[in-house]
Amino acid sequence: MLLTADVSVEQQKRRARVRAPEFVGRQWLNTGGKQIKLADLRGRVVLLDFWTFCCINCLHVLDELRPLEAEFAEEVVTVGVHSPKFEHEADPDALVAAVERYAVHHPVLDDPELTTWQNYAVKAWPTLVVVDPEGYVVHVAAGEGHVEALRSVITEIIAEHEAKGTLHRGNGPYVPPEAPETTLRFPGKVIALPSGNLLVSDSANHSLVEFAADGETVVRRIGAGRRGRADGADAEFSEPAGLALLPQHVAEQVGYDVVVADTVNHLLRGVRLADGEVTTLAGTGEQWRDGSDGGPALETPLTSPWDVAWWEPAGSVVIAMAGNHTLGLFDPVAGEVRRFAGTTVEGLRDGAAEEAFFAQPSGLADGGDRLWLADSETSALRWVEAAGDGFAVRTAVGTGLFDFGHADGPAEKALLQHPLGVAVLPDGSVAVCDTYNGAVRRYEPATGEVSTLATDVAEPSGAAVVDGELVVVASAAHRLERPVPPGVAARLVEGASQQVKRPATEIGSGAVELAVVFTPPPGTKLDERYGPSTRLEITSSPAELLIEGSGVGTDLTRRLVLAEGIEQGVLHVVAQAASCDDDPSVEHPACRLTRQDWGVPIKITAAGPERLPLVMGGLDAGA
Repeated sequence: MLLTADVSVEQQKRRARVRAPEFVGRQWLNTGGKQIKLADLRGRVVLLDFWTFCCINCLHVLDELRPLEAEFAEEVVTVGVHSPKFEHEADPDALVAAVERYAVHHPVLDDPELTTWQNYAVKAWPTLVVVDPEGYVVHVAAGEGHVEALRSVITEIIAEHEAKGTLHRGNGPYVPPEAPETTLRFPGKVIALPSGNLLVSDSANHSLVEFAADGETVVRRIGAGRRGRADGADAEFSEPAGLALLPQHVAEQVGYDVVVADTVNHLLRGVRLADGEVTTLAGTGEQWRDGSDGGPALETPLTSPWDVAWWEPAGSVVIAMAGNHTLGLFDPVAGEVRRFAGTTVEGLRDGAAEEAFFAQPSGLADGGDRLWLADSETSALRWVEAAGDGFAVRTAVGTGLFDFGHADGPAEKALLQHPLGVAVLPDGSVAVCDTYNGAVRRYEPATGEVSTLATDVAEPSGAAVVDGELVVVASAAHRLERPVPPGVAARLVEGASQQVKRPATEIGSGAVELAVVFTPPPGTKLDERYGPSTRLEITSSPAELLIEGSGVGTDLTRRLVLAEGIEQGVLHVVAQAASCDDDPSVEHPACRLTRQDWGVPIKITAAGPERLPLVMGGLDAGA
């Protein structure tokens, strides 16, 4: 049985005594130039974090691990294994920048060919692997929200190996790199203010910077420049990103002018431009994982809001909720939030707003009757429009989670690579910050044509139109740029199609068993007080791939029947399990929800396996 509530971690370790494969990669970061072998870490608990810097779930895990790394600083060595999804992420300089941008304070192995990823049989970003002091894999967990489980597993391993004499405490191999100083550090978004000045989210400096119209002269900094969530004149942010200027009549009612997506704090903040006073508007500071995501704004959790935009047809601020692949609405006057579009399933599906799939929406722009959005993980430009009594989602450019590139021409053939920002140009066309291509692209709605306005822009992440000119946030260059001089015509780039390097998982044709593996952490049990403790939702792209097995159920195993004549596709799998502390003496035990989304590219072959295991937590007892 795969949902093994009755199998202890120690029993699993005895059942699956697997030696951890050696590290293989191109280079090491954060080690002072030293190459690390597994033997160098013998005697320590090793926590491997397989990540890629485009992935919002991976960024969540980086933040989740910080307190754990501090708690077990002498016993545990965390090693990030960066296995890229997009071509740009395989660029060594881009990885160096990302490690600084996201404050990664442990060694990172650069794994551009996914060699170490494949050696550890990883199937999803992020995946965490625990290796014991003797070099054996003892625990695997995919997704986020595993901190308490990891704490229990690590505590048990430390006790066991301390008793055996195989635990060695000490300092780890982390060597911090030199931190350069610039006015902006990995800025995120920009907006034009009524004064003619520009307001920029200075993400890695945890603050906002107001510039004069030239984009270079600093007028003031809003925020103390340290990570935190304090309000007031000496406010704190945590990697702020999106900015939205409220209509004047709304600002006068609510007492602030700008809404800020305070991404890592999972909050919306308000800024009064008159004096720079900051207030918290929405969110609890805790990340949404399950349950209601609508209600009083300060009582409703958010998840990594990446951009915000006032859109008149909705009469509210639209939130690009990158953390759960949805769009939200914030009503400043009523002080309420609710979901606007999306289901939380990661993918690309158009149609009614409440049924659409998104994949890390990260940029928004008010286009009047259309709200334009950059859907980064599907490398797509999309829009929302009124439809009947509701709203609908459409796609202009992009086909899905695994196809990208830099190609112009008809929109149905054009390709982007992980865009993060959009802006509407004076002629009604749309400028796209094509982030991982280092380009600014243009989409013409009237003709459906895509062209290139500028190249060699260092990770453009946001843009605004100021006096008819496009101002772009060149995030990795730490500055604002005007890369499209007036009168310069767009050009066409023939380009080429690319696909994610991640290899497809081979499975057999016909009937296949999909099994999500989850073992409650030591000292916990499945929470079945109020009914089933697990949930499994499966869909596919294309939808006709699954003849049987799609939909929602409570069993973590599912019989799938695959259609004949389709050789490949993607299984979208969302699994969750609730567990509570197993201590009968405690009246109100602590409970937690584990959740993971997989977008699994599959290749169907007659000789493929008839079982597809996906490990959410524990070890695969059926392997």
